[in-house]
Amino acid sequence: MALTNPLQFIQQVRAEVSKVVWPSRREVMLTSVMVFALAIVTAAFFFLVDFIIRQGLQGILTFFG
Repeated sequence: MALTNPLQFIQQVRAEVSKVVWPSRREVMLTSVMVFALAIVTAAFFFLVDFIIRQGLQGILTFFG
C-alpha cells in the first residue's frame, strides 16, 4: 500500500470535494418533504393492513370460540 504524506492527502481530498455537485436548498427541501410524505403513506398503509388482519383474526376466533 502506497503511503502519501499528509499535505498530499489534503490536496487530494480538496480536489475530490471540489468535484462534488452539492444540491440546492430547493432540492433538499423537496426531497425531504417527499421522504416525510412517503413515510406517512407507508405508515398509514401498514396501519390499515394490521387493522384488517387483526379484525379478521378476531372475527375467526369469535366464530370458533
